[in-house]
Amino acid sequence: MIKLKNLSKLHRSAEVETTALNRIDLEIEAGEYLAITGPSGCGKSSLLSILGLLDAPSSGEYWFDGQNVAGWNERQLSRLRRGRIGFVFQSFNLIDDLSVRENIELALEYGEVPAREHGARVDQAMQRLGIAHRAGHRPSQLSGGQQQRVAIARAIVARPALLLADEPTGNLDSAQGDEVMRILRELNEEGTTLVMVTHSPAHAAQASRCLRLLDGRILVDALAA
Repeated sequence: MIKLKNLSKLHRSAEVETTALNRIDLEIEAGEYLAITGPSGCGKSSLLSILGLLDAPSSGEYWFDGQNVAGWNERQLSRLRRGRIGFVFQSFNLIDDLSVRENIELALEYGEVPAREHGARVDQAMQRLGIAHRAGHRPSQLSGGQQQRVAIARAIVARPALLLADEPTGNLDSAQGDEVMRILRELNEEGTTLVMVTHSPAHAAQASRCLRLLDGRILVDALAA
């Protein structure tokens, strides 16, 4: 599904050039569950942003479903990303002026799912995440665990092939975090390719493969025991 070849990412300012990713080679097969770990500043978020087509590499190749997308413009990347990639963020990124239902449906507004199917898709996603009874609530009326369920529902409502999760349990207590991990594991078992950034060794151990970064390089790439 994904292949990175000699991929680097540099961040430049007027005075400083920082290497976020340094000559990364990586392959991710469809249906894999990959955890990305490492200390702060090692390149985890930069790698996830590039995998999600939210940022472009400075050099190297990024092959997504057989196409080298390195160098594509934002319009091309947005078209490819739409409906194919879902995102779950640590900070939830919900819009408080919208209801739970409206937050989830927003993910379908610019995709290719016909408008007549939006209601059924949203209902299915809410039922799947156990939040249908909260459909009319605002995010501020929900617990952290419920907000993350809404964020996951929004991420999967278009049924993406690739789900990217950036510290999805970082703002949750242990019980809520374990529940989110259970949901993500179920989605992977049903065929969704899952790439998750985490600081938790226990959560990383639930993946089928673990990648450890250090200073923008892959230090360890190992299958789960």
